[in-house]
Amino acid sequence: MKYGIYSPYWEHEWEGDVLFYIKKVKKLGFDILEIPAGGFYKEQDEFFYRLREESEKHQISITAGYGPDIAHNIASDDAQIICTTMAFYEDMFRKMQLGGIHKLGGGLYGYWPVDYTKPFNKKLELNNSIANMKALADMAASYQISLGMEVLNRFEGYLLNTCEEAVAYVNEINRENVYVMLDTFHMNIEEDSIPAAIRLAGNRLGHLHVGEANRRPPHNRGRINWEDIGLALKEIGYDGDVVMEPFVLQGGEVGDSIKIWRDMVDPQDKAALDENVATSLIYLKNALESKHDD
Repeated sequence: MKYGIYSPYWEHEWEGDVLFYIKKVKKLGFDILEIPAGGFYKEQDEFFYRLREESEKHQISITAGYGPDIAHNIASDDAQIICTTMAFYEDMFRKMQLGGIHKLGGGLYGYWPVDYTKPFNKKLELNNSIANMKALADMAASYQISLGMEVLNRFEGYLLNTCEEAVAYVNEINRENVYVMLDTFHMNIEEDSIPAAIRLAGNRLGHLHVGEANRRPPHNRGRINWEDIGLALKEIGYDGDVVMEPFVLQGGEVGDSIKIWRDMVDPQDKAALDENVATSLIYLKNALESKHDD
């Protein structure tokens, strides 16, 4: 397995200087840097050429995440929204290809975070989403990009809350470049058993986000059993990406979006932020892989 981390861990705003983090994560021992894709439309092609050059120089893979704005909700029945959304993604995919980015994951099947003051019809929107996702997946495939359908908890979305729902959705899409994406934070809320959900995903699992129930980096003092998760990953033959998605700083767009209302580490102590995830990475690798050869 390859291990990564999401760059907003260090940031208060979604659109931080991701180029800066390529060398940093390499030094900390990671294989992957995951970056937010929502601001790609603002960047010129030169940025993506530089991103590819830097990532290849330091041998770091780049993956991308996006929680679609409501204006990019492919579950909508508004034809204009769908037209705008497809154009938005085509620009994103083209730039991802320039940057050597081949994976995009998140709540791509709808929008995030959901505004529950607005009415919704889950069955109707799922049907809309499936129809439009097939077209989006075909577009992504033309740019050699795969799409991860991230399962989100009930407080952030309503279309795919469980692995079972995601498996059914991915089966309905029936495209090789569309896969199930699981996240231990969301599974901790929604699943009866995290290992059982992983086993249910089976070979449809294409990306795994990891973090403690309170969104800290994985460690041995929380209630998530990482060794059991490692055994489940072994059983399904998973050898893909495992990306930490910790959020520990309040303030800014990131803190507000994720609902972090207290600093969980000293925000001024940059060395502590680095040390926390470097230590977590060593622990996580051992916990997930220690029993793989039993």
